[in-house]
Amino acid sequence: MKVLLVGGGGREHALAWALSASPLLTKLWCAPGNAGIAELAECVAIGAEDVPALVDFAKRNAVDLVVVGPEAPLTLGLADACAEAGLRCFGPSAAAAKLEGSKTFTREVTTAAGVPGAEWAQFEDAEAARAYLRQKGAPIVVKADGLAAGKGVVVAQTVEEAEAAIADIMESRVHGEAGARILLEECLLGQEVSFFALCDGTTALPMAAAQDHKRVGDGDTGPNTGGMGAYSPPPAFTPALEAEVMDRIVRPSLAEMAKRGTPFRGVLFVGLMLTEAGPKLIEFNVRFGDPECQVLMLRLQSDLLAALVAACDGELNRFSLRWSNEAAMVVVMAARGYPGSYVKNTVIEGLEDAARIPGAQVFHAGTARREDGALVSTGGRVLGVAGTGASLQQARDAAYAAVDAIRWPEGFCRRDIGWRAL
Repeated sequence: MKVLLVGGGGREHALAWALSASPLLTKLWCAPGNAGIAELAECVAIGAEDVPALVDFAKRNAVDLVVVGPEAPLTLGLADACAEAGLRCFGPSAAAAKLEGSKTFTREVTTAAGVPGAEWAQFEDAEAARAYLRQKGAPIVVKADGLAAGKGVVVAQTVEEAEAAIADIMESRVHGEAGARILLEECLLGQEVSFFALCDGTTALPMAAAQDHKRVGDGDTGPNTGGMGAYSPPPAFTPALEAEVMDRIVRPSLAEMAKRGTPFRGVLFVGLMLTEAGPKLIEFNVRFGDPECQVLMLRLQSDLLAALVAACDGELNRFSLRWSNEAAMVVVMAARGYPGSYVKNTVIEGLEDAARIPGAQVFHAGTARREDGALVSTGGRVLGVAGTGASLQQARDAAYAAVDAIRWPEGFCRRDIGWRAL
């Protein structure tokens, strides 16, 4: 099969790594890719959000499957454009991708489906939001309704902090039009877990869970980021909890989407809070998480390409997935200053030394090759340095040994990934 992978981050490198192991694969392209992906696939200079150019490329090259990594192309209708062109695409339609593109839409769907989640209210007027806030008090969660690159959520511990978030999002528009509407939600308490399920519109197949680390600093301090590290499996997420999440959250939501005429096909990313009253939904995303995808792909023993095709073709009811009992951990190395302004085009060395560490695997996110062959940073989150092992501690040891082998003075990472479990 000829496959076009869309995206250029750490998630896409992990997907390329898993897809390249499939015996079904004959050719892999990635648009636009990165320096790490270029070692596995032919990178093409098409932006991930250039829907017409992506569809044109796929048609001209007789691509058998388009695999979409990031959320933006899905909300822009890439899957719809592929369907119109007779192309198979792994990812939801634009109408179904509203589960990530609009947090209000998700709450409307899940409320109708009886899914356990936070108490919520939505606002298009800042003063009305402030009045509700004063009535409810803090802690409270302030969310931009639209896509904000994983940074549109503020968990406010005080009313003043929440008021500042409302002003930033709705009035200063720090996230652009994504902040034209906001949600104020009950602050759920417990452990946060990311769970993933493959969906074909009718059937949902459980994948695996991971625990992400959103804040930039050790001990979960500092501002939220796109994710500074993850591990899988999280000990707190038991098989019994997985069954409960499938029965009370995933399947009812899938049924409600089908009922509305917008069946969900793709991977459903279920953001959960494990509360004392049971698992509750924080949010849905419509693609693999980053950096959760990296640890999932390290543990997946089934053929990823075959699984994605089954999801596209409505055949998940005849499919099962095998997972390694080993643990996996990824530590994100970011450019100094991230998630604020950061320096770019700094040289990274030592990846060959890191790759020689038993159990280690390095995934590229924001990287490129200079003409002289040097590897340089191009983004905020630059590398995902991963480790696997029989225990989470062994996976952690491998990951941090690989981190320490990399020579990049302008980079940094958290040193406590996995602290909840360890």
